[in-house]
Amino acid sequence: MYIFQRLLLSLLLVSITACTTFAPQPTSPEMVNWGSPEGITRLAESNYKVDFFKLANHFESQHNKMFCGPASAAIVLNALRIRAGSIAIPEDTTLLTPDDLSYLPSKTWSPFFQRYTQNNVFIASPKTREQVLGEVLRDPQQNILLNAKGKPTKDRGFQLQQLAALFRQHGLNVTVRVVDQQLSDALIKQEIIANLAHADDYVIINYKRATLKQAGGGHISPLAAYHQASDSFLVMDVTPNKEDWVWVKADLLIGAMRSFDTVENRGYLLLSEKRGYILKTGQAVVGYRTAYPMLAKGTQCDTVL
Repeated sequence: MYIFQRLLLSLLLVSITACTTFAPQPTSPEMVNWGSPEGITRLAESNYKVDFFKLANHFESQHNKMFCGPASAAIVLNALRIRAGSIAIPEDTTLLTPDDLSYLPSKTWSPFFQRYTQNNVFIASPKTREQVLGEVLRDPQQNILLNAKGKPTKDRGFQLQQLAALFRQHGLNVTVRVVDQQLSDALIKQEIIANLAHADDYVIINYKRATLKQAGGGHISPLAAYHQASDSFLVMDVTPNKEDWVWVKADLLIGAMRSFDTVENRGYLLLSEKRGYILKTGQAVVGYRTAYPMLAKGTQCDTVL
């Protein structure tokens, strides 16, 4: 009877394994899908994954093909500030239409959570939502800026320095690392690994997808963990309808960051809360209007975007 039970269990495990479907495994041995058996093992073995849990808790997919920067920003800002005391967090009133609001029983009760979204991160940003989507750029006199070919200039998405400016305007400490030939691989690894071993600070990378043999151009996503034995980092790709989260060999990932984007190379940001930015008023609404002066007179987020 015991032998029969063991045989039945073995057959059941084989059946489960055969029926389990993982996302396609990248063909390069330098990349391992995080949902594969090897990927799961790496996360379990990692000693540098303290950031993973909050990032996973607040993860969201980018809303459109230009919003990898805003998606990454919302994830990290929420990981730092949600339920962290009296933090300056705005509401996004664009999430419900006037028709939606008409069904609420009370006009004074707010149905909105105080959290960062890919909409309200723009209340403190060097670029407008429209510019990220491709609005033609203009000078202070509202003249259309022309490029070298005489065509109107557009600047879709976020470059590394622009994303750094967004985080600074939201009150974070930001260290920018442009990955050029002067920045050594050893220093890059040392700095990123140290961040991933420490709570309450995060890494966002700006890299070229083609270097990883992925479709697309430049991309932005958070890093979630490092696995020492395989010398690989876990990229928490914010476009899961294109690519899954993936473990990438350190040298390959650094090469993807050491790529040119518009005016300089791509790279990474080290992000943490700025001391003194957390408000101790105990009033969240007062908190975010103090931190975001453009809301001080009661302006709603949807009219600022």
